Amino acid sequence: MAKITAAQVKNLRDKTSVGMMDAKKALVASDGDEKQALEFLREKGIAKAEKKSDRVANAGLTRVVTNNNTAAIVEVNAETDFVSGNDDFKDLIDMIAAKIVEQKPANVEEALKMDVDGETINDKIINTTQITGEKITLRRFEILNKEDDANFGAYLHNGGLIGALVQIKGADEATAKHVAMHIAATNPEYLDRNSVPSDRLDKEREELKKEALDEGKPEKIVEKMVEGRLNKFLSEISLADQEFVMDSDKTVSEFVKDNGGELEAFVRYEVGEGIEKEEQSFADEVNSQIK
Repeated sequence: MAKITAAQVKNLRDKTSVGMMDAKKALVASDGDEKQALEFLREKGIAKAEKKSDRVANAGLTRVVTNNNTAAIVEVNAETDFVSGNDDFKDLIDMIAAKIVEQKPANVEEALKMDVDGETINDKIINTTQITGEKITLRRFEILNKEDDANFGAYLHNGGLIGALVQIKGADEATAKHVAMHIAATNPEYLDRNSVPSDRLDKEREELKKEALDEGKPEKIVEKMVEGRLNKFLSEISLADQEFVMDSDKTVSEFVKDNGGELEAFVRYEVGEGIEKEEQSFADEVNSQIK
């Protein structure tokens, strides 16, 4: 059996970021052959990732990256805030976001196959899973493409726990940035009232009508009341109609228009939204981290 030197271990650690003992085990198993050791670690990482595949990863970060007329917003998840805050995880999401805005994959499956220095994005995720000991996933992303006369606005709240991206025709980057901050704060559902699906409006109208009748309002004024309340509802879920957080005398669309622009598109990601959180006692959480 070949003698494994400290220099070999250090070199493998520098290339992979795995722990010292993992690097040494890989070299021992590969009789000192670095290429075989790298393959050993890759296979071990895949096995680790598969073992963790049924875990819930609802922590993580978002990133927004722009590249000329293209912008992308990305969410990558981990199991705990502790891991999502470390440098290995942050480097991973920065790299993924940069590659997505550069190569414009159609979906997550395509993104995972993108090449990075001879490895796929999926390989990079597996390697980071091996380093951190937690399940890591590329959950979602969205790409926006604009014309030369449009501007992107991006904002990350609390280090990336909420990410907002907006596209505005005309205006300027400062205006777009302010709108992105507004989006992060208010969580609108639709760009404008014309974007709200008719079935959503019909359902809300029926609920408002029932609510008014249950309040004992006369039938003849119910319809007028419903329309008034429906307008209020639309002003809450439609970005264009929301009160602008930096100037409550204006709606968002009025603020943008006053600055020579027009809303075109937006995306807002909040880390873990829609993912069911697994309830765990503190003791169970600690035990899961040391397995």
